Amino acid sequence: MKASTSKTGKVLAALILSTIAVVSLGNAQQKIGYVNSEKILAELPSAKEAKDSLATIVKIWQGELDRMSKDLQEKYEDYQKKQGLYNDQTKQVEQKKLIDDEQKMNEYKSQKFGQQGELALQQERLMQPIKDKIFAAIKQIAVENKLAFVFDKAGDVVLLYGETSADYTYKVIDRLKRGDK
Repeated sequence: MKASTSKTGKVLAALILSTIAVVSLGNAQQKIGYVNSEKILAELPSAKEAKDSLATIVKIWQGELDRMSKDLQEKYEDYQKKQGLYNDQTKQVEQKKLIDDEQKMNEYKSQKFGQQGELALQQERLMQPIKDKIFAAIKQIAVENKLAFVFDKAGDVVLLYGETSADYTYKVIDRLKRGDK
């Protein structure tokens, strides 16, 4: 289902681009440009710092998750060795402990790395001001160059062709870097 939705989105984006290109040809005053947001983020020092900060957080959380997984594995192996010595009641108690530990590990993983987890929140907190800056710079470049539309070459909108003269990525990077200093 997700693949068909992605294909539909890309086809729709291509149709929108084609329509805009035709409309733009009819009205020679409208200019179209594009940027590569991945390249902009790779070149922007504040984005690199945010990514490094996120990587540090992820490393800590992943270390804790690895520790929990290792502990669970050791407890499971210990249970496997001793289960022949346990009566039914003790087996149930030990199995419940293993299940509880596994649930705790899964909850931790979801809390930290889930869709609404702490990583997503930290990423949004750190990246939103940077994205706002990028969008502001793109808007300034678009206004200065009288661009009617600016597309992101790195996004879901498929850019089937783009003249290098319509690529404003480096102007945005330059504007952001000059603004950062």
